[in-house]
Amino acid sequence: MPVTFRIFPERGLVYVRYVGDCTIAETRRALEAYAIHPGRAPGQKQLIDLSAVTSYDRDFANLMAVQARKADLFIGGETQTLLVYFAPEGPSQDLARLSQRSWDAVDGVIAMVQHDEGEALALLGQPERSLAALLEAAG
Repeated sequence: MPVTFRIFPERGLVYVRYVGDCTIAETRRALEAYAIHPGRAPGQKQLIDLSAVTSYDRDFANLMAVQARKADLFIGGETQTLLVYFAPEGPSQDLARLSQRSWDAVDGVIAMVQHDEGEALALLGQPERSLAALLEAAG
């Protein structure tokens, strides 16, 4: 599956990974699975790993609709949601910047883009310096 996620409830963290061609349909399916997941909680930090993205769907109207659905899930009460996009280069950087800009006018969501995985993890308050170490440590 091109989009997967894993919730680490004890860390208040969600790890989302995109691989290959990133489509809005796959994003929507993963988002709806997250919406009903029993481990979902308000204010969970999101680490969005775009490092393996080779291309992405450029249907901007549908992309904004998906972002609006994300806003419904992320925003609520006094809780803010921190999104960190790990995007080292090429299409991953383009998609990360596009996604980041879509949050600019949204209160309650802070979106950042990092090209270094250690820096992305540090922004999220994680002690590991690589995604492999995070996934291993979190079990």
